[in-house]
Amino acid sequence: MLELTKESPRLALAPSESRPIQLLKGEHEVEVLDFLSAYPLLTFVMTGWIKDNGLVSPLNRGNFYAYRNRRGELEGVALIGHITMFEANSSDAIAAFAGLTQNCPSAYAVLGEKQRVSRFMSCYTQEAPPPRLFCRELLFEQRSRQPLDGLVPSLRRATPEELDLVVPVHAQMFLEETGVNPLERDPSGFRQRCARRIQQGRVWVCVEDGRLLFKADVISDLAEVNYLEGVYVTPESRGKGFGSRCMRQLGNVLLTHTKSVCLLSKEEKSAAQACFLKAGYKLREYYETVYLQQDSDEAEN
Repeated sequence: MLELTKESPRLALAPSESRPIQLLKGEHEVEVLDFLSAYPLLTFVMTGWIKDNGLVSPLNRGNFYAYRNRRGELEGVALIGHITMFEANSSDAIAAFAGLTQNCPSAYAVLGEKQRVSRFMSCYTQEAPPPRLFCRELLFEQRSRQPLDGLVPSLRRATPEELDLVVPVHAQMFLEETGVNPLERDPSGFRQRCARRIQQGRVWVCVEDGRLLFKADVISDLAEVNYLEGVYVTPESRGKGFGSRCMRQLGNVLLTHTKSVCLLSKEEKSAAQACFLKAGYKLREYYETVYLQQDSDEAEN
C-alpha cells in the first residue's frame, strides 16, 4: 500500500559527461510522460503521481531521474525515494537506478513487475543490507463493463465528514500490508493524506447506519488506467458476493472515463482474488514489492 509525505533528499550525481543519469525537472515532464505512456500497465503509479503532483513535488516523496543513451534519448525513468519505481529499456539503466536507490537513505520499498524487480535487486552490491521482506503480488485488470445483479445503492464517493470512518480501516490495512502502524508513526500526516484523497473524490465507500461496509481508493486516475488500492469489505459481508458486486459497479463507473481498471493483490490473499475474479477482473502480471532495511523511523512514516 503506497503512502506519500515528505520529500526525499536529492542524491549527489557525477557530472553528466561521466554518467548518463539526470535529475529531472519540471521542464522534462512532457518527455517523461510520453516515455511512460508506452507501458501503461507497468507505469500507472508513476504516471498518476506526475499527473497529480507534477514531476517535482514533495508529495512524490522522492525524486525522478532519467537514464539516457549516448544520443540523449531516454532509456529509463525512475522515482527514487520512499517508494522506488522505474521503467527501463536497458540493463544499464536498471543497474544505474539500483545504484541510486542503494545510496538513498530514505528508500523504503521497491515496486514493479516481478522479473524487472529481480534484475534490479541483482544489481545491489554485497555491502548493501539484505531486504527485510519480499511480497509477491498479482496485477488484476478489468477492461469491459460487467453485467450487474442489481445496484448497490449506497456505493458512492466518500465525503469529508466520513474521514473518521476511513482512517482506522485504511490504517489497519496498511499495518497488515507493511507491518507499520501509520497512526503510531505519523498520525497527523496519515490523516491529511486520507483527507486529501477524499477531497480529490478518489475514495469510494458504502456506508450504512454509520458503518463502513466497503471502501476502495483510486490512486491513479488516468485516461489509460485507473489504479485501485485499499479495497476493503467488512468481515461480516465477506464471502457473500457483496464485495464483487461493489467492485463490478465501481468498475463500470470508472470505465466510463478510462480504458482499464487495475489493482494489486498479495499472492496469499486468495479470498480477495476470488472476489476480483468474480467481479470480472483478469490476471495480467506478477508484481513484487521488496521492503528494504531502514534504520530511520522517518523512512517508515
